Amino acid sequence: MSGRTLAEWLAYIERIHPKSIALGLDRVVRVRDALGLGFDGPIITVGGTNGKGSTCAMLEAILRAAGYRVGVYTSPHLLHYNERVRLDGEPLADPRLCAAFEQVEIARKALKLTYFEFGTLAAWVNFAEAKPDCVILEVGLGGRLDAVNAFDADCAVITSIDIDHVDYLGDTREKIGAEKAGIFRRGKAAIVADPVPPRSVVEYAAKVQADLQLFGRDFGCQSDPRQWLFWGRSGRRGGLAYPGLRGANQLLNACAALAALDALRERVPVANQDVRNGFARVELPGRFQVLPGRPAVVLDVAHNPHAAAVLAQNLSNMGFFNRTWAVFGMLRDKDRAGVCRALKGRIDHWLAAALAGPRGSSSAELRREIESSGTGGIIEEFDTPRSAFASAASRAGENDRIIVFGSFHTVAEIMAVRNLKTGSCGSG
Repeated sequence: MSGRTLAEWLAYIERIHPKSIALGLDRVVRVRDALGLGFDGPIITVGGTNGKGSTCAMLEAILRAAGYRVGVYTSPHLLHYNERVRLDGEPLADPRLCAAFEQVEIARKALKLTYFEFGTLAAWVNFAEAKPDCVILEVGLGGRLDAVNAFDADCAVITSIDIDHVDYLGDTREKIGAEKAGIFRRGKAAIVADPVPPRSVVEYAAKVQADLQLFGRDFGCQSDPRQWLFWGRSGRRGGLAYPGLRGANQLLNACAALAALDALRERVPVANQDVRNGFARVELPGRFQVLPGRPAVVLDVAHNPHAAAVLAQNLSNMGFFNRTWAVFGMLRDKDRAGVCRALKGRIDHWLAAALAGPRGSSSAELRREIESSGTGGIIEEFDTPRSAFASAASRAGENDRIIVFGSFHTVAEIMAVRNLKTGSCGSG
């Protein structure tokens, strides 16, 4: 495979395992050990149903504002695979990714790795070689059996716990919580920002003797319209501006990030000014991202009922708009009806857009889900998010707004249409 382009590598790793998702740590651990690469800096692993990407971005931005070199591994990407692996705020260049894929290919021998497992190990190769001051790993799915859990977290964060991926994680918050808590480690900080965590999370932390820190008990915040204060075990951080990321839920994610940094304060100390600068600079495309101009355009990757409920709240906080147009595309294995119900009464025109691929919903399927949910509004069908957005943009008035949501795929297609960039996160 030597000399292959990144596109050729990605096509290759996508087909070597018969399943796109095959949870389990055995394959990753065996290849990790064969690679024989280590990392001495602290590792922060971030799991949760929603808010993982935002929390990773805040951690990265604050640590970089403090002058640290930071490695970040997240998923999925929006426009380019390189977004998944960042060093010093920049997506990794193709040659470095290809070289890492080559090392993993040699080390795996006959083992069949999934796309995510292969990518996780390639990210690890780059972090082990670059030796940043801190590494941030975002869980792909669940936690206990996710590939990133092959690497021991010095601090584990759970942002939120709700129903998603029921085929793999279970159909209750208790079952899902038990899976997500699998990233906790004995004697290490376990930060839980969900205000009402399932009992299974608390019980697992006790079982493995993790240092459990709960929102509202061990850390939390006080806020007013202009600023907010974080409190935790090591004291208070006051006079903080709200994070650059939009949305009421971002304060919970910010608290999770600060609690994690407090837990690691002896290894990567950060000053209050670093925190302020980090929050001011943080960026994360596609998370309630409001584009400049009229009509207002909102991009949000919300793809489960919990995220859709947050989106609904954020839309209500935007103020008055004459009409709201929704470019809506989802995957078939998601709770489409639950997402529609969460937005009941907030959409005037639904533009149901089909997504390509075996997991993509057709526009007719989306229409049926919208109608059965009783959410209201006019419904139209389109072959692609691109054509749906073009229709909305041609008809929306300057006092209207267009929201694009339901999947990373939906948002990514419109970002490409608008020629938007994912950018580097936290670089200011």
